[in-house]
Amino acid sequence: MADALFLAHTLARLVAASRSVAVGTNSPIPAAATLLAREQAAQHNGRMVISILGSPRHTPFTDGGRELFDFAAQGRLDSFFLGGGQIDGNGNINLLGIGDPTRPKLRFPGSFGSAYLYSLVPNVVLFRDEHSPRVLVSQVDFTSAAGSGPDGSYRPGGPRWLVTGRAVFRFDPARNRFRLHSIHPGETLDEVTALTGFAVDLDDGFGETPTPDTKTLALLRGPVARELAFAYPRFAAQHFPSGHFSSEGHPA
Repeated sequence: MADALFLAHTLARLVAASRSVAVGTNSPIPAAATLLAREQAAQHNGRMVISILGSPRHTPFTDGGRELFDFAAQGRLDSFFLGGGQIDGNGNINLLGIGDPTRPKLRFPGSFGSAYLYSLVPNVVLFRDEHSPRVLVSQVDFTSAAGSGPDGSYRPGGPRWLVTGRAVFRFDPARNRFRLHSIHPGETLDEVTALTGFAVDLDDGFGETPTPDTKTLALLRGPVARELAFAYPRFAAQHFPSGHFSSEGHPA
């Protein structure tokens, strides 16, 4: 399984062309990816507006999610990271629970604004560290947000990528299906296929997920780690050990 730095690098590559990126709450690896993408954009004289919900230091908004939703409705949010307790091959996600929705065996945190943002944001990147048949399923038990809408419906947004601890999938809008784009170093196609609960089709140019270079790792362990610690101090101290932190996990 890939480590946090590798996954942050992988996610950052998928939003690198964005002018604006938002991350939901309790998403430290996508948050690290967003901070990395902003650092890399700045090195090329670019500007990226980022919003990490729950971190006042890392958002231009003063009214939390409500202002973010308005920003997305205006067509100004280019990329958003989203997860799911279950994700199926058609890009549907389940954030409600396992089993009968009226009496679930297990409850997830809830859908919040997932369906709204899923339909509006052009580049939605799904992320789950766990890659197993219980997460990547043939059909979700409950559709919190649909991967595609009815024919003829206005939908500028939707899934574009799915990243796990083992692989990267690209969404094929012509087929409304995910296709396996790459597997991470150390993984095999047979293993990834066996651990995926939906049918695996290979994407054009299928290969191995690129690894971060020395310059990228220096950014992740330096400025990204220090910024991430303001939002996720314990996570940053644990997964970015080269960062400079106090005993409480905050930047020293």
